[in-house]
Amino acid sequence: MLFNSLDFAIFLPIVFLLYWFVVHRNLRLQNAFIVIASYIFYGWWDWRFLLLIIFSTFVDYSVGYLLHRQEKKRHRKLLLSISILVNLGFLAVFKYYNFFLENFVEAYSFFGGSIRPSSLSLILPVGISFYTFQTLSYTIDIYNRKLQPTKDFIAFSAFVCFFPQLVAGPIERATHLLPQFLQKRSFEYNQAVNGLRQILWGLFKKVVIADNCARYADIIFNSSEDASGSTLLVGAVFFAFQIYGDFSGYSDIAIGTSRLFGFDLMNNFNYPYFSRDIAEFWRRWHISLSTWFRDYLYIPLGGSLGSSWKKVRNIFIIFLVSGFWHGANWTFIAWGALNALYFLPLMVTKRNRKFMGRIAVGKDLPSLHEFAQIALTFMLTCFAWIFFRARDLAHAFQYIGGIFDASLFQFPTFHLDSEVRPLLLLLGAFMIMEWLGRDDAFAIENIGTPWPKPVRWSVYFGIVFLLFYFTGEQQQFIYFQF
Repeated sequence: MLFNSLDFAIFLPIVFLLYWFVVHRNLRLQNAFIVIASYIFYGWWDWRFLLLIIFSTFVDYSVGYLLHRQEKKRHRKLLLSISILVNLGFLAVFKYYNFFLENFVEAYSFFGGSIRPSSLSLILPVGISFYTFQTLSYTIDIYNRKLQPTKDFIAFSAFVCFFPQLVAGPIERATHLLPQFLQKRSFEYNQAVNGLRQILWGLFKKVVIADNCARYADIIFNSSEDASGSTLLVGAVFFAFQIYGDFSGYSDIAIGTSRLFGFDLMNNFNYPYFSRDIAEFWRRWHISLSTWFRDYLYIPLGGSLGSSWKKVRNIFIIFLVSGFWHGANWTFIAWGALNALYFLPLMVTKRNRKFMGRIAVGKDLPSLHEFAQIALTFMLTCFAWIFFRARDLAHAFQYIGGIFDASLFQFPTFHLDSEVRPLLLLLGAFMIMEWLGRDDAFAIENIGTPWPKPVRWSVYFGIVFLLFYFTGEQQQFIYFQF
C-alpha cells in the first residue's frame, strides 16, 4: 500500500478512528489492533511476504527472551548468531543470491571453466532490509545488556511491523520505539496537527518534487548516449532532488503518521543538501541507517581508534557495506567506495567533525564561503548519485564520460521543454522553504505560525492544490526496492 495512493487515503482514517474511539481503553488491545492494521498494510502487496516478517518476529522475540536468561558467554553468542543468521539469511537469499551466483559464474568462466547453475526467481519482499535491521537492533542490544527483553509478544510484534515505518524506515531502535508500545497513549491535538502538517510536506516532496524530477531523470538516464554533457549534468541534479524528495518525503509521512497515533519516531533527514562537507552530509542523510552502521559495525570494528590503516579500513568497510545494503549491483558498491574516498581526507586531517551544528545560525543567508562549500558538497554528491542511478558500471562510466565532453558548455536540451520551466521554479521555491525551515524538524513545521489563520491556511491549501495538480501516474517510492 503506497502512502500516495487512494487505498492509503481510505485506510488511514479508518485505522485512526478505530484506534482512538474503539480500542483506546485497553493498551494491549490497542497494540493488537496496530499489529492487525500493519499486517493488512504490508500484506496489501503480497500476503506471502507476511510469513517472513512473522517468522522473524518469533525468532527475535525468542532469542531476546533466552539471551536474558542465559549467562554463559558461549551460549549467548550462539543465540545471537541464530538471530543474525536468520535475519541476514533472509537478505542473502531474497536479495543477494542471484548476484553472488552470477558473479561466481563470471569468475569461473574467466578461468576457463563452464557452469550453468540455476538462478532463483524470487520476488524481493518489500522493506526486508529495513525490518531485519530493526529486529537485529533488539537482539544485539539485549546481548550487549543495553536493553531488557519484553515479555509482551504483542507489543514486540507491533514494534517490528509498525506500519508507518515498516517499509522504508526510519530504522528504529528497540531502545527508542519499543518502550512506547508499553506505555499508555492518549490523543494530543497539537501533536496530531503537527503530524498532519508533516504528512502534507512529505507528500509535497514525493508527488510534486520527486515524481516530477523523476520524469526528466528517467528520460536523460535512459537516453544518455544521445544527450549533451550539460544535459547529463542536469539529469544528475534532477535525480539528486528525486531521491531526496522521494526518500525524505516517505520519512516525513511515516513520522507524521506515527504522531497521529501517539508515537515519536527518530528524524531521518536533516536538510542534507545544505551540508558543508561530506562528513556533515552523512550526519544528515538517512540518519537511522548511518547511525545503525556506526553503532553496530563501525564502533565494534574499532571506529576511529587504532592505527591509520585500521581507520581507513573501517571507513571503507562501513561505506562499502552501506552501498551493498542498498542493492545487489556493483553500482551501489562503487557508490559506497566513492563516498569513502570523499570521506577519507576529512578523517585523515581530523576535519570530519568540523561542522556539527546548523549552518548560518541567526543569519538569513550563508556567507559566500559557506555557499561555496554547500555547492561543492552538492556537486560531489550528485556525481556519486550517477553510480546509484545507473543500470550498471558500464552505463555509469559512459554517463560520466558524456558529461566531461565539449558539449558540457552547451545549453542543456530536454524533452518537454515547456514543462521543465515550472519544475525549475518549483525546485527553487522548495529550496527556499527548506532553507527558511532548516532549524525545525521539517520545513513547514513553524513557517507561518505567526501569520493570521487565513494566510496560513492559504499556504496549506496551496500545497494541496499543487498535490492534485501534479498528481499523475502513481510512482512507487525508490527505497521500496531496498
